[in-house]
Amino acid sequence: MKKKNKHIGSSLDDFLTEEGLLEETTEKAIKEVLAWQLKETMAEKNLSISEMARKMKTSRPTIDRLLDPENNSVTLNTLQKAAAIVGRQIRLELV
Repeated sequence: MKKKNKHIGSSLDDFLTEEGLLEETTEKAIKEVLAWQLKETMAEKNLSISEMARKMKTSRPTIDRLLDPENNSVTLNTLQKAAAIVGRQIRLELV
């Protein structure tokens, strides 16, 4: 007899929680979305990485890290500065 899959009918969050991956996966997804949104907004405003670094009074490697979806070492302060430069805001909430 075929073994029943215990995850059928469960949510992705339930599965990731059971596997101990929810926090890591959520963190990675948030960073990827923020990097993508920032890149898109910079492109809309014709802002290069060098220009963004100049406006933020930081270095180009800092902007490279900010735009790197794999880099998790970006601070909230850096995100807020970048958002302000492109005319956006960062919104956080506890749920």
